[in-house]
Amino acid sequence: MWQIYGEKETCGTKGGLVSKWKQSMNLVVTTNGEKSAEVIVPRRLQTSWEGLNFRRYKLMNVTESRFKNRQLHMEDYLQMVSAEQKEYAEVFDYSKIAEKSGVITDYWTNNLLDLILRKGNLNNAYKQVKKNKGKGGIDGMQVDELLPFLRENQDSLIQEIREGKYKPNPVRRVEIPKETKGEFRKLGVPTVVDRVIQQAIAQELSPIYEEQFSENSFGFRPKRGAHDALRQCQKNVNDGYVYVVDMDLEKFFDTVCQNKLIEVLSRTIKDGRVISLIHKYLNAGVIAKGMFERTEVGMPQGGPLSPLLSNVMLNELDKELENRGHRFVRYADDCMIFCKSRKSAERTLKNIIPFIEKKLFLKVNRKKTEVAHISTVKYLGYSFYRHKGKCRFRVHPKSVAKMKNRIRELTDRNKGISNEVREKKYQEYVRGWVEYFRLADMKKLLQKTDEWARRRIRAVYWKQWKKIKTKCRMLKALGLEDWKAKELANSRKGYWRMAKVLNQIFSNKIIAKLGYTSMFDYYLVVYVN
Repeated sequence: MWQIYGEKETCGTKGGLVSKWKQSMNLVVTTNGEKSAEVIVPRRLQTSWEGLNFRRYKLMNVTESRFKNRQLHMEDYLQMVSAEQKEYAEVFDYSKIAEKSGVITDYWTNNLLDLILRKGNLNNAYKQVKKNKGKGGIDGMQVDELLPFLRENQDSLIQEIREGKYKPNPVRRVEIPKETKGEFRKLGVPTVVDRVIQQAIAQELSPIYEEQFSENSFGFRPKRGAHDALRQCQKNVNDGYVYVVDMDLEKFFDTVCQNKLIEVLSRTIKDGRVISLIHKYLNAGVIAKGMFERTEVGMPQGGPLSPLLSNVMLNELDKELENRGHRFVRYADDCMIFCKSRKSAERTLKNIIPFIEKKLFLKVNRKKTEVAHISTVKYLGYSFYRHKGKCRFRVHPKSVAKMKNRIRELTDRNKGISNEVREKKYQEYVRGWVEYFRLADMKKLLQKTDEWARRRIRAVYWKQWKKIKTKCRMLKALGLEDWKAKELANSRKGYWRMAKVLNQIFSNKIIAKLGYTSMFDYYLVVYVN
């Protein structure tokens, strides 16, 4: 005998009592007078439940011993169980249960595609794609051309998706050089229309999977980021976990087993139309150098859906690590497992590799995967050190070198760009870089970098002045006496040497007024201790 209790006003239904809600409420499911489960009804549900016939719904026979205090999460409304889905309603698997919250996240619904194709969801997807901008795909359509196209073709497009006739376009291959010389990151740029559809799918799936994802996963998730991952690393080190397994998955996006991914997705998503649509995107193919390439393995990196799918896949690794009792931090495919001793870390690495390669069908890069002390590790551009027994951050030398190379490009005196463009790009890069590395201790680094960068800027302007008359006029405008201005204007010293001579005349304040932000000054504003 089932009884379902609400709080406020109740109305009679066959098989029990149920409330009326105007906001998020809980349904308590009891067996023989004892609580066995709860049904969460979301805030969005604002309807009268009077007269509902519960014969149309089939609740699991949950035993107290197995699922006590577990919650049945129902999204938007109680889902009807069809004949072909009966087995999912009657028998639940522990793999469908979120590890932390204990919420059963099995959505046995035939209506997920309808939620994806809702007008509001599609409008939000379009706005997000427009906000992100980006280049067009193989059809050449740009983001600015998207709205007129959707207004004219939205009905036929939605109908094709509903009927399963929609065929995604292949992605356009773009290669971005990695830090390692000669290596490239392969990106797949979808068409703007496919981007909207992928974004709409991601918007509906993200809340579902957020309940399943680990607390130790930080990449591509709302209200989580690299700084949160680094703080968690810092906490683990402060707790004595100073040895790490620095895990590197070889070409993760290019080697994902699609069948395994579909299997993992199917545990939660019961709408076959959605699974089919995702599978089509995985198999859409790539246009590289004008030639079509099939994509039977891997998933394109660059679409709105790829980050979510990567987290869905790697969540299997997260759950395995949690079941084994490991401390770890994962940001996208960058994973670090924390241990208290080197032997423990080596043993952990040896035991986890078979799971990754034989269960998830991913490949561990043995050259880059290592067991190391935290002080020698680079993670998300940072390095770690201990000061007075506490873990602190530095900018890794490779990140410093990369930053200086970028400043060299921006302050290249042979580069034919206007001062306004150079100043804008310089300011954007410097502010963004300092914002990202604000957790690190780097006052001395930034003071030296500022001095070096300002010297390069002075050299740029000195070259631009070219003629002796121009140099003399500009030096006078900077407050230099006539005789001294003429002397410097006629100097035969090179640009770099003259930049040092101009140090006092072409002052730091003047450079700051021109729009070249001081890294050190900005760091003092955003620094987080």
